[in-house]
Amino acid sequence: MRENGKKYLAAGVCLIAAFVIWTALIRCVDVRPAGPEGTEIGLAAVNTWFHRLTGVHMALYTVTDWLGLVPVCICICFGILGAVQLVSRKSLFRVDADIILLGVYYVLVIFMYLLFEMIPLNYRPVLIDGRLEPSYPSSTVLLVLSVMPTLAYQAGRRAGRTVRRLAAVFSAAFSVFMVLGRTLSGVHWLSDIIGSALLSAGMFMMYRYGVFLADRRRGRRTEG
Repeated sequence: MRENGKKYLAAGVCLIAAFVIWTALIRCVDVRPAGPEGTEIGLAAVNTWFHRLTGVHMALYTVTDWLGLVPVCICICFGILGAVQLVSRKSLFRVDADIILLGVYYVLVIFMYLLFEMIPLNYRPVLIDGRLEPSYPSSTVLLVLSVMPTLAYQAGRRAGRTVRRLAAVFSAAFSVFMVLGRTLSGVHWLSDIIGSALLSAGMFMMYRYGVFLADRRRGRRTEG
């Protein structure tokens, strides 16, 4: 158990550090006015090459935009689970620790989304409804890759074998479709997608580490 906990921590720290380094690279390396209305982007050669390769597919953008409501619904469902436990057990301290940590984790995801909306580091390669919009990291990919793994993880902790397998398959398939769809739609630079993947994976590993610590503390309390 200790070894697994250290792996979660190490993976989380390394992935978040990689995100920080990646963010620094897009702000410092090959920065050129290659976006719409002369907006500057980092790693311009790679980003513009990939954007020309994929082109722009607004229908795919619209589909992935609406499907972004799926992880939002999952967050709401877990919020309801936490609220039911709170009401029935009459104390926040009696709510399952992994559910409390999940709420904190979701709040952190929302905070990161709002932070990068207020501090735009990149703008989209296309105008949306005639306007420039922040593009780094991809908020949709960040939401999907932060929330969908928690569905599979919580099902693994709480459900039977069939539900666990269905949740794992659905989470993986949905995540792959959304990441590929968002990448190929052409509404983000490639660097935006990579940044979202690094940040969401790092935060999820830190959530896993937090649950590991909570489980170990509960185990000690039970033994005592």
